[in-house]
Amino acid sequence: MERFEKGFTHGGKFHADDVFAAALLTIINPDFKVERGFEVPENFDGIVFDIGFGEFDHHQADKKVRENEVAYAAFGLIFERFGGLLMDEEDKAKFDERFVQPLDINDNTGEDNEIAKLISRFNPSWDEEADTDEYFEQAKQFAMTILNNEIRYYKSSKKAKQIVEQELSNAKDGILVLSQYIPWKKAVEGTDIEFVIYPSKRGGYCAQGVPKQSEEEGKEKLSYDFPEEWRGKTKEELPEISGIKTLSFCHNSGFLLSAGTVEDCIKACDITRELVKKEEAE
Repeated sequence: MERFEKGFTHGGKFHADDVFAAALLTIINPDFKVERGFEVPENFDGIVFDIGFGEFDHHQADKKVRENEVAYAAFGLIFERFGGLLMDEEDKAKFDERFVQPLDINDNTGEDNEIAKLISRFNPSWDEEADTDEYFEQAKQFAMTILNNEIRYYKSSKKAKQIVEQELSNAKDGILVLSQYIPWKKAVEGTDIEFVIYPSKRGGYCAQGVPKQSEEEGKEKLSYDFPEEWRGKTKEELPEISGIKTLSFCHNSGFLLSAGTVEDCIKACDITRELVKKEEAE
């Protein structure tokens, strides 16, 4: 992994841009030290960002712009150069679009951004005598927590997708039974899977209808909603209403149900399909 010893950024009031840039570099190298000031020291041999008109600044007239015309700010430039050390290129592109670009836009245009607001609140108030470097460090630690959580999420999502894809070969009659609870939606997207069943952390099993893309205005809808007469009923009522012995819960919106056994979850899915096909035939 590429490592960095020190960096330099502007002093005074800080923003999400320079804070997240420093946070990213510190995640790459926990010993990374940030100096702040209003003039880049002569012959400074570290990474200079958000000041100085160099590779990682964006205040010059010929600043770098993405293909989608979103201009880079310092965080975007740092992430473009070093983000690949923390995630693969596919996730890097997704993270840039979803997380980095909105912060770059905020810094370049002032467009509202809630994360940028949170970072801004770390600055000392106008009537407070304080060392802004200390507050910058607090903001950087906060930004590192956010970034570490995001990186962990992307890695976990990719791992989940790989595991679910392996278990797809065991699916039968459009029903995928997972060996453990795991985020499954990305892996089953575009397949013929109509229901997914998985162990519940509360005991027993859960079943869900798989979201499908609707032709109507591109909206997403479920392959099957569980029957309306099951929804919102108590665990005492459900077995009698459904004829499924261990059925104990059906969500009011019809997207999720719970039963004591895999077999009863499969039975609930089969009954749901039969009822829907019967209604369609009528």
